[in-house]
Amino acid sequence: MTQTRSQASQHRGEARVDTENDSPSAKDLTLPPFRQRIQRYNYDGRAAAPSNSNRPSGEASPARNSRKGIKQSLPEDAEIAPRTSVSASKSPAKRKRESSKYAPPSKYAHLAPLVDILEPNLICVFVGTNPGIRTATAGHAYAHPSNLFWKLLHSSGCTDRRCRPEEDVDLPRLYSMGNTNIVERPTKDAGELSKAEMAAGTPILEAKISRYKPEAVCVVGKGIWEAVWRHRHGKNPTKDEFHWGWQDEKENMGKVDSTDQNKDWQGAKVFVTSSTSGLSASLRPPEKEAIWKPFGEWVKMRREERRLGE
Repeated sequence: MTQTRSQASQHRGEARVDTENDSPSAKDLTLPPFRQRIQRYNYDGRAAAPSNSNRPSGEASPARNSRKGIKQSLPEDAEIAPRTSVSASKSPAKRKRESSKYAPPSKYAHLAPLVDILEPNLICVFVGTNPGIRTATAGHAYAHPSNLFWKLLHSSGCTDRRCRPEEDVDLPRLYSMGNTNIVERPTKDAGELSKAEMAAGTPILEAKISRYKPEAVCVVGKGIWEAVWRHRHGKNPTKDEFHWGWQDEKENMGKVDSTDQNKDWQGAKVFVTSSTSGLSASLRPPEKEAIWKPFGEWVKMRREERRLGE
């Protein structure tokens, strides 16, 4: 029997409402099979996301429940990784520089040792560890651009300007200062030296100081003073025994015998400063300057006193 238009519309409306359910109702069966399949995909604005006003109080929105829903659908022992943002993620850790290992003298046998800059009766003599490759190649002290020696010499007051490495030979004439090392042979860094070499260099250093008799010795680096201490006391200094700056008078350097020539000389007093190497990062530049400053002021004062006494 032929359906009226209103009856057909009624059937279509009922079918549209029933499509909200997952399974077809009995009314769906009144439509032809093809119309039944099409009707399931029709969009009805009334079936849009429910408004907040119709949602029971305390019920979260579908978007807010999305992660919760996912989590609930997973097994109990499953884990969901926490959300992270690109800006909050940590940058990759910097690659730590590997420590150097001992290198035999033959490795750098092609490099010439650095010549000592020493004269009698200087105000001070600086004592470094040993020449680096750049220094040995250039033939001048502290020649690597990253080394802070010449900068700290100026900022502390030891010199009235920033000198160049090539001017190391002029230090005695210009500023009454000299330079030497506790170990003669060049290496890439101090890590390629052995503790035995460092300790063996101490009596050689003492003999140089005894011969030239400077007023003071400036030890440029904690490791150098530890080597001297090991040679003298058979162990490293403790935390209480080590300190920057002027050392006790009993630690004066160069008084190695009691001959008539040396009996009235009490040795050169010792000042320990920080290393100036660019590889030494245990202290910040301002901290190094603070350690160097008292020595620079003393050198400047002694230079002026000598000038006035001439």
